[in-house]
Amino acid sequence: MPLQRRVPKRGFHNRFRTVFQVVNLADLAKISWSGTVTPETLFEKRLIRKKDLPVKILGQGDLSKPLHIRAHAFSKTAMEKIQSVSGKYEVI
Repeated sequence: MPLQRRVPKRGFHNRFRTVFQVVNLADLAKISWSGTVTPETLFEKRLIRKKDLPVKILGQGDLSKPLHIRAHAFSKTAMEKIQSVSGKYEVI
């Protein structure tokens, strides 16, 4: 049997990739918030599982009230929807 068929195929694994914890705007709309929304408050409300991983806010769903959201990354649709209800977003 040829060598290329005997050697196992392992694939490529990027050691430098960034793994985000994802939170949708629909999840934020379900919970009543007071003050700013930070990764620490998301952890307390059990929307994310780990404090040390970065958080990304995605734009699935709608917000009904303005919020001040602090996260590590935002999608374009999330930024547009947050601004449409006169909310603020801040990249940490």
